Amino acid sequence: MQKSTIQPGRPSGTSTYESESASAFGKAVRAARVAQGVAQDEFASRASISRSHMGKIERGEHVPTLPLILKISTALGISAADLMTATERNLRADTDP
Repeated sequence: MQKSTIQPGRPSGTSTYESESASAFGKAVRAARVAQGVAQDEFASRASISRSHMGKIERGEHVPTLPLILKISTALGISAADLMTATERNLRADTDP
């Protein structure tokens, strides 16, 4: 019996992109960054993320991985839990009539 191998990535034909949650997360990041008075390029540098990638995250064009979320929350000086709470708040606000 051959041991099955675990392959990284997701199965072909599947997607993890969800525009609503990506936009809500981006709004939460942008709000926290702007509240601190930090420019996007400076913030991206603090988080060790390219400025263009940071822009995609803030615009909701990219869903960040967990390690990236942790880098962003650390650069913001807030917990990932607080960042997720703000994201959930944005999701509720976007769906409320």
